[in-house]
Amino acid sequence: MQGFSNMKSVMRLLQFTDSTFPVGAFSFSNGLETASFEGIVDDASTLESFARAQAHQAAFSDGVAAILTHRAFLKSDYSQCIDLDKYLIMFKMNAEARMMITRMGKKLAELGVKLFDNPMIESWLKDIKENKTPGTYPIAQGMVFAAAGIDEKSLFCSHQYGIINMVLSAALRCVKVSHYDTQVILEKLSNEVETLYSEASQMTKEDMNAFYPELDILASLHEKGNMRMFMN
Repeated sequence: MQGFSNMKSVMRLLQFTDSTFPVGAFSFSNGLETASFEGIVDDASTLESFARAQAHQAAFSDGVAAILTHRAFLKSDYSQCIDLDKYLIMFKMNAEARMMITRMGKKLAELGVKLFDNPMIESWLKDIKENKTPGTYPIAQGMVFAAAGIDEKSLFCSHQYGIINMVLSAALRCVKVSHYDTQVILEKLSNEVETLYSEASQMTKEDMNAFYPELDILASLHEKGNMRMFMN
């Protein structure tokens, strides 16, 4: 039974992390499109630096929120999940980031309701639809992964993979890099995830931070830019 349970969790982890999982991650570039257009990211080396910055920014904001939500969900502390949701949206400095994180969050909440018979997820989706809470994606991840029996360390890995892969997948369409380049970058950044988790897992809500102003500036420029391959 234990072996089956572990395999089922692995299957769910693969399902939630797959690029075809219908939450809309493929529609966004996290500012990479503008970075490429402006010549800031133009090869494998600059792409690696950009993806690493995205991973670090997300780890200590979205990643912490997802971990804390996972813990709150397992304690049936719905009010804390709502509190984290409202707190996290304040970290998003531009309209594109807010649209991305709430659109994906609502999609995952809708999927969570269909996949799991869980009153907390149902209540959260109801509150999103009634505009009582923003419905951010990391909060949805924390809830759904906990409901699926996936541990918080695996949740954090999936979260980091999603951020990095979003950037690298977008790069194949707007930066002069190959699939080999992006896989090498993914390998390098994967080696850093455990260190990021060690720090993020010890952080409280008040410790959350996302101070990478260059990324926010690029995302803001993308809102009014001429590039239209990705959502803005």
